Amino acid sequence: MANVKVAVRVRPPNPREAASGGRLAVQVEDKLVKVRNVKKLDGRADGAVDSREKLLEFCFDYCYWSVDPADPRYASQEEVFQDLGVSVLSGASEGYNVCLFAYGQTGSGKTYTMMGTPESSGLTPRICQGLFRAQDTFPDGQNSSRVEISFLEIYNERVRDLLSRGEQKKRVSLRVREHPEKGPYVEDLSQHVVTDCKQAMDLLEEGIANRITAATHNHDASSRSHAIFSIQYSQAILENNLPSEIVSKINLVDLAGSERADPNYCRDRLTEGSNINKSLVTLGIVISALGKH
Repeated sequence: MANVKVAVRVRPPNPREAASGGRLAVQVEDKLVKVRNVKKLDGRADGAVDSREKLLEFCFDYCYWSVDPADPRYASQEEVFQDLGVSVLSGASEGYNVCLFAYGQTGSGKTYTMMGTPESSGLTPRICQGLFRAQDTFPDGQNSSRVEISFLEIYNERVRDLLSRGEQKKRVSLRVREHPEKGPYVEDLSQHVVTDCKQAMDLLEEGIANRITAATHNHDASSRSHAIFSIQYSQAILENNLPSEIVSKINLVDLAGSERADPNYCRDRLTEGSNINKSLVTLGIVISALGKH
């Protein structure tokens, strides 16, 4: 199984784009995405289109066409889960650490894909449901498991616990440390043991409500922070009549969207945008390094 897999999803035009007469410039064919770059001739008042259209093609592991529900090619939330979410659950059950994140411009549908809506659940709730559903399939005495959840956001390069309660809720920033065996971790990040899917969903909704959002040109409720929903899945099993433990971690990440800086924004929006873009550039460097290996 490849260490890194990439999926692309095409969303429908939003109301602002539809009102301004925007056109779809993207086509999806199996695992191929075609982007048509139509440029207007410079200096032409009649708005004539350059006949030299450029067609760029990109190949991905998965391509989803989610523009029109009436289209037979339409990729629903369930289809996305069957491809991506099931592989996350499979890797975690085998003891692998797994990370799945949504990357894209502000308003491109990242939060919808990762979190979903009450009517159409996203990857994160479906993965939680699948995790507890898998536990119910083990024969009695053959397996016992423990699920711990944490939820944090990175806002302006500062880490904040989205599930902190009481006095701890006043803490603005948490420190990122490095454990000699377990690797990077967030100091004092709260861990919550859950025993069923409803408890996990309650924590997810609580964290989403505490997350920082703001209106931008591209989106009325843009996520202004990177959110990481972490599930530590510990399995105590009997292997050849000997006790054994498998521990894996699932990180489900909803990244903040990149957006071009606008001098008309207030200072807070400009600072947010600068920090978001800086962290996304760093992430790109990490992905490139992983791709080489």
